[in-house]
Amino acid sequence: MLGNTNLKNISKKFAIARNSVSFAENEAIRAIAYSMDLLLPGLYIWLLGFSIRIGGSVPDDIPYKYPGKIHELTGIALVLPGYRIFTTYQGSYDPKQTSNTGTNGF
Repeated sequence: MLGNTNLKNISKKFAIARNSVSFAENEAIRAIAYSMDLLLPGLYIWLLGFSIRIGGSVPDDIPYKYPGKIHELTGIALVLPGYRIFTTYQGSYDPKQTSNTGTNGF
């Protein structure tokens, strides 16, 4: 059974096999960016495409898809009720951002 399975089919089934390009498009990471951006209470951990989200919410894509992105490969955030946030992530959620200095790339 495994003899007929090629590497392309395996990479579609397991997130571990994804490359860094798919990290920016990863739905779990997008849900973390959405939850942190809206300061929804929860614990968020992301490490090279692997993520844990306890609390928060998935993006509400109606009427448009949430465009925010996390621009770091690793990080942790704790958002408490009352809009208190403790995080290692200091960047912007702007999808056009090219560096961590807050400048946009046009």
